[in-house]
Amino acid sequence: MPIGRDGRFVMIQVSDSGTGIPANILDRVFEPFFTTKPVGKGTGLGLDISWRIVVNKHHGDLSVESVPGDTRFRVRLPLTWNGADGDPEQGAPSAAQS
Repeated sequence: MPIGRDGRFVMIQVSDSGTGIPANILDRVFEPFFTTKPVGKGTGLGLDISWRIVVNKHHGDLSVESVPGDTRFRVRLPLTWNGADGDPEQGAPSAAQS
């Protein structure tokens, strides 16, 4: 799991050597309710929730690249705080502040 700096961002990469994500669905993995699991076995919300947290809440980036034997998810989060989403010393803003 490489961790490093990418310009003004910190980047975390998670990879595996499994079968990969088929090219025909790769561009859909972050869609809400999209899943390849059988009915009743998954909601298809995991990567959508991850996207909302990383991209919408923290103004970062979440991406995936996949070929058989090499799938990589990259999370990039800004190193500087712009103060737009609350005080980092106080944690996340409450629902009343959002």
